[in-house]
Amino acid sequence: MGLLLLLTYSLLSCYLQAGGVVTAQPQRLFTIRDITLSIEPSNDVTRDINVTLRCQAMVSSSGEEALSREYTIFKDGNTVYSKTSSSSEDLLYPLPQARVSNSGKYKCKINIGGKQLTSSVQKLTVTGLSKPVLHLNNGVVSEGEELAARCTAPGETGSIFFYFYEDSTEILERQVSSNQAEAKLRLSKAGSHKIHCDYIVLVPPDSFKSEGSVPIPVSVKELSITPVLEIFPQYKIYEGDQLTISCSITNFRYKPENIQLFLSQGTNLLSIGESKVNHSMVALAKDPGEFECRLEMGNFVKAATKTVSVTELFSMPTLTLSPAEVFQKEYMTLTCRSESYASERLSKEELTFALDPPQSHLMLEGPGVFYGKVLQSDFNYTCVAQAKGIVKHSRTLTVRPKVSVSIPKISVVGRAVLHQSVKILCQSDIGSLPINYTLLKDTAEVSVMSIKLPYQQALFTVTITHPAEISKFTCKAKNSHKEAQRSKSLNATVIVPLTHPTLTVIPDIAEISEGDHLFLICGVDGTPPVKFKWYRVGNQQPVHNTTSNTNHSNYQVPLLSKEHADNYYCEAVNHANNVVRSDPVIIEVRMALWKKVLIGGFCLLTGAVLVVVLVLCFKSKRVRVDKAAVSVWSKRPAESADDEESSLESNEPDVEYTEVVHPQPADLERAPLKKGTDTVYSELQNSPHGAADHHDYQGSVEYAELNGEQPEINHHHPEVNTYQDLPEPVD
Repeated sequence: MGLLLLLTYSLLSCYLQAGGVVTAQPQRLFTIRDITLSIEPSNDVTRDINVTLRCQAMVSSSGEEALSREYTIFKDGNTVYSKTSSSSEDLLYPLPQARVSNSGKYKCKINIGGKQLTSSVQKLTVTGLSKPVLHLNNGVVSEGEELAARCTAPGETGSIFFYFYEDSTEILERQVSSNQAEAKLRLSKAGSHKIHCDYIVLVPPDSFKSEGSVPIPVSVKELSITPVLEIFPQYKIYEGDQLTISCSITNFRYKPENIQLFLSQGTNLLSIGESKVNHSMVALAKDPGEFECRLEMGNFVKAATKTVSVTELFSMPTLTLSPAEVFQKEYMTLTCRSESYASERLSKEELTFALDPPQSHLMLEGPGVFYGKVLQSDFNYTCVAQAKGIVKHSRTLTVRPKVSVSIPKISVVGRAVLHQSVKILCQSDIGSLPINYTLLKDTAEVSVMSIKLPYQQALFTVTITHPAEISKFTCKAKNSHKEAQRSKSLNATVIVPLTHPTLTVIPDIAEISEGDHLFLICGVDGTPPVKFKWYRVGNQQPVHNTTSNTNHSNYQVPLLSKEHADNYYCEAVNHANNVVRSDPVIIEVRMALWKKVLIGGFCLLTGAVLVVVLVLCFKSKRVRVDKAAVSVWSKRPAESADDEESSLESNEPDVEYTEVVHPQPADLERAPLKKGTDTVYSELQNSPHGAADHHDYQGSVEYAELNGEQPEINHHHPEVNTYQDLPEPVD
């Protein structure tokens, strides 16, 4: 272990002595302050001027070692030059002998260690183009021979378009990326011509055109070979005549395989051959009258043309309909005519007319006249005129039979409200347009409307002033010469706006009590159905609402209580949408009758109890008096038999009590002092026989209540009583 440590130490010592320690380089600091691009000598120059683009960067850095700078020059967004340099000097990008193609927008970018900065854009404009130079391989050519041409733009660069001209007509265009273009030119006809060229340099989004080159004269020699076109007959050609056409060549000096002949009429190629072509046909006025004989030999082309005028044997027929408007199941007439015909070649009788298709249901009434019933659907007819083998067709006539208008229906759109605008619709289920609708009131015309389009409707606006007025309206519909169709009378309900709202209370307001059944009946004048609402005054929410098909409805409160007492009103509305409100009514709920009876009975019972109590109290006092009377008086002895009979009739004697109040004496000294109140009772017993009993008896008993003291007895003279049956006093 010690040996290993010693070896390691020795190796480290040797490494350090040899300078093997690597010290980290400090990181270089820098910043790109600015970069500018300038164009020298100017931004606008003429061609052939030497132009220099200078890219200048301002960079601040630490240390003396140069930084690696990467420059890039852009033109119109595309890189045109790049360079990496360690020098702090400006980057120069030369454009020697500037051309129009050098025009554009330039900018410069610098990149140092990943940091980048781009300059602002500078626009360079170079004006002036060199004059083009034209070169031709020959100044004399034969017909059909090609001419080699080269147009050069000396010193120009970029995308260039070259144009070649024969006299003043452009005959060829070439686009190249070099400064010259070559082309093969084929001149149009024999004779002298001048050829020149020019070019355009494309510098998007602009283009610059040069001046023209110096014209070079070229002579084109005519070839002796010529196409010949012959047509027989040459004059007064009528339809139906036989035409003979011949196409050939003259001065034939070439081999047949090099020559081709083409015979055509307009765009229709009739025949093709080598040395001669013949063709026969029937002359028709409708065919093109121009014929061409064309000779082609390699690049050489020559043609001969002639125009033939063909006279019509008869004009194209026309087919007409009468009457102009026809209706289903009515009769119509179709007439076929040719307005003109060549009377020198054709008689009127030779010209015949027929209908196509031949199985037409119409009958022939005369030359070109057809008569019959109109079909129920659309049908196409064509007239065919024929004479001497010439057949001509008229234009197709489409007969579209109209449908007679049906009896219109009259109705109200929406709702008819009294004294408001009402829309009345008059409409027929079937009928071809246009249809004229007329609104009538009784027999008077109110308004007329013409319906021409399928989506239109005959809507009339009127105002109804009385419910019965609406049944006076009718309407008529007409779309033909026939008599107009008339509708039935308008049958619709006129909605009368609501009026005179009333709120009726059952039972009578003065008789409303707790527990009663209350009916609030809301009634109006107007057209039902009516929507009724009942409210308490001050509440926005109704307490009840319903819809009725009558002019009245009710709100029932089955068991009234004090809580139902309030002011009530009702509102009503119908389809006229006018809301009416009744006057409010005051509902006062009185006490129930059974409560009144109960309270009255309770009061009466209470009074009766009080009376009974008082009576009992009074009787209790009377009993005390009766007991006192028995202790003072003794019973009377028996008397005669008449008395006994009398006693049988009445077992109990009549007793009368008399209360005598003794006044206080005037002389207070002579009168003894007494406490309390003196009360004297006198008991008198009356005979049942009244005054008829002549037995005189007089008795008196006097009681005194002196509040616990001994009573002082005052003697009074007893009143005389004629009754004989009073009890006898006891000694």
